[in-house]
Amino acid sequence: MIAKHVPMKVARKSGFASLLAYLADAQAKRERVGCVTVTNCQSDQAAVAVTEILNTQAQNQRALSDKTYHLILSFPAGEEPPPAVLQAVEARICHGLGYGAHQRISVVHHDTDNLHVHIAINKIHPSRYTIHQPYRDHATLGLLCAALEDEFGLQRDNHQARQTGAASRAMDMERHAGIESLLGLVRRACHAQMRDAASWQELHGVLLAHGLALRERGNGLVILADDGTAVKASSVHRDCSRARLEARLGPFNPGPAGTGGHPSQAGQIRQPLRLRVATAALYALYQEQQQDAVQVRAGALAGARAQHKRLIAEAKRRGRLKRAAIRMLACGPFAKRILHAAAAKTLMADIERINSGYLAERSAIRSQHGRLAWADWLRTRAGAGDAQALAALRARGGKQGLAGNTLAGSELASEVGGAQAPNGLRQDSVTKHGTLIYCAGATTIRDDGHKLKITRGATQAGLQLALDMAVSRYGSCLHVAGSAAFQDQVIQAAAAAHLAVTFDDAVLERRRQDLLRAGGTKETQDEQARQPRRGGQPGEGAARRAAGAGAGVAGACAATTAGRASAGPRRGSHSQSDPGGVGGHPPPAARNRLRKLSQLGMVRIGSGTEVLLPRDVPGHMEQQGAAADQRMRRHVHGRGGVADWRDTGSAAVDAFLLEQEQTRPRLSDIPKFERYDGVKGLAVFAGLREAGGQVLALLERGAATMVLPVSGAAARRLRKLAPGDAITVTLGGVIKTKGRTR
Repeated sequence: MIAKHVPMKVARKSGFASLLAYLADAQAKRERVGCVTVTNCQSDQAAVAVTEILNTQAQNQRALSDKTYHLILSFPAGEEPPPAVLQAVEARICHGLGYGAHQRISVVHHDTDNLHVHIAINKIHPSRYTIHQPYRDHATLGLLCAALEDEFGLQRDNHQARQTGAASRAMDMERHAGIESLLGLVRRACHAQMRDAASWQELHGVLLAHGLALRERGNGLVILADDGTAVKASSVHRDCSRARLEARLGPFNPGPAGTGGHPSQAGQIRQPLRLRVATAALYALYQEQQQDAVQVRAGALAGARAQHKRLIAEAKRRGRLKRAAIRMLACGPFAKRILHAAAAKTLMADIERINSGYLAERSAIRSQHGRLAWADWLRTRAGAGDAQALAALRARGGKQGLAGNTLAGSELASEVGGAQAPNGLRQDSVTKHGTLIYCAGATTIRDDGHKLKITRGATQAGLQLALDMAVSRYGSCLHVAGSAAFQDQVIQAAAAAHLAVTFDDAVLERRRQDLLRAGGTKETQDEQARQPRRGGQPGEGAARRAAGAGAGVAGACAATTAGRASAGPRRGSHSQSDPGGVGGHPPPAARNRLRKLSQLGMVRIGSGTEVLLPRDVPGHMEQQGAAADQRMRRHVHGRGGVADWRDTGSAAVDAFLLEQEQTRPRLSDIPKFERYDGVKGLAVFAGLREAGGQVLALLERGAATMVLPVSGAAARRLRKLAPGDAITVTLGGVIKTKGRTR
């Protein structure tokens, strides 16, 4: 896990609302925004919480620095902690930075190869209105991440910085954009010659040949490009620091003014990062399209600017005509004053509308014809179906294979598959490492060229589409990796659809064949068991009797009986399922349960003249509650013959919660009841209820109402309280009021 603070260079450009708008923007992707959590705010809705945070920041007018702290938590590829772990990690890190009581909003993103969490924190304290800036937060974040990795069993990362801040940011830019930075350019093209230079003139000549210059800045030296980009000489290598260069070449001798190269020479010789595939043609096309985009954007902006000026001039001309007409009216000065004010108000509204339209049009032009980084351009091309761009993305360094619930070929396959979505799947997005994300209903599938990973919503229909794709990519023999539940789902889906697929694992293949011989999956058998029993096909009851006969003579004659039944209905046979003999296998709906004991449902089919009257139905049939399971326990010695109230408390709580959940659809004003969670602290007494002879106390804590079983003595004392009184609940579930234990 890596925790990184993203600072804003210009404080006036920082804004909590704009940051959250970016974090919560789905960008036309389904697999982007995950869980959104609001902490320490009055509202749980992010849009309302933003207004509250902005109002809190407005209370501090003295702070001139950035009032928003943007933190990113990134996890290794393939690691997806559950939401509870993510929330615990977020809380621990914010508390370690000193932001435990500060307002924050976190958003989980899934649209990259690495699961990451954005945390937007308000630096202004919600009650003291003071700003808090952590000291050496990068070191604190490293220590916190190392401790959390050990505590929650996460994959370990290196948290010791090996480079300076500027060099680290340059390397981040290279990995993000795919183009080498100025630091990378100097290291690749100039460092060896700089190390061999014997004089300052020779050193300046090496840099001038690449459109660069060596200049003094402060007490050190910087390497400067024509576009104003600078990098410290010591960041290239320790041998290039001013102290070591002067020790080797003597006192610093400034070079000639200017860099001596073409203004864009340094930018032209910067190359994309070296990949395993040839990208010269793609990069030439990228440069050509970027230059065309610059020209098209300039023309579109000029046209929008001219139209804006024309509309403003027309609005002002209409205003002048209105004022001239008002002056010619034969009315009093008071009426003319009102008309002039109305005309001025109309003119200002027109100008404001024209300016708003111009700003929106200019923003649309810049977003449509804006410059793209090399990696972003490759992603756009790959999403449009360019196989070469997809191959270039998959050849980038630092790529890790998919892990977890995956489908792959039985042997290591080369990168196959293109960027076109197979039938039944919708392509959602493409990551910067060439992983294609598909969506099929609730199922999300990731394809990196070697494996298919099912990340969310592993439904049977989605798994069947994934199996079809895997068969078309890797052949009929597949390798299934992941949890046991996922492997069972894959086998069920393959057997239900009768796919022409085999598995390289002998155990999984044997289970698939057993399901095929059994006539389908467990879900299919349950669906068949739920079908109406009357009006079935001829011979259906005989087939079921044969299936439920079990071992012995009945089992041996199952096929013969089913064959006779399929020929036609016999006299005296019914289409209903026969329960079979006692001691045989249970019916299909009751198979594969925790208990494998024989069971037999007792059903009585009455004649046509019998009618079920209301008096024959017990009163508790519509709202059945859970019965107490402790009524047969003997009293324990020392209790004075009184059964412990805790024995029946759990069953009473279950019965009460079940009754409330069944009543909720009919009465919308019933609050949400929950079982007491065992957390000690303050609560609000909300009354007493009784279920199955057991007294239950209702405790309000926040928005939830908890249900806690209490003893008879405690119930008598609680009846003296009024709803709304404050009470205290200990860790063991003991209620205290006014210093006395209840």
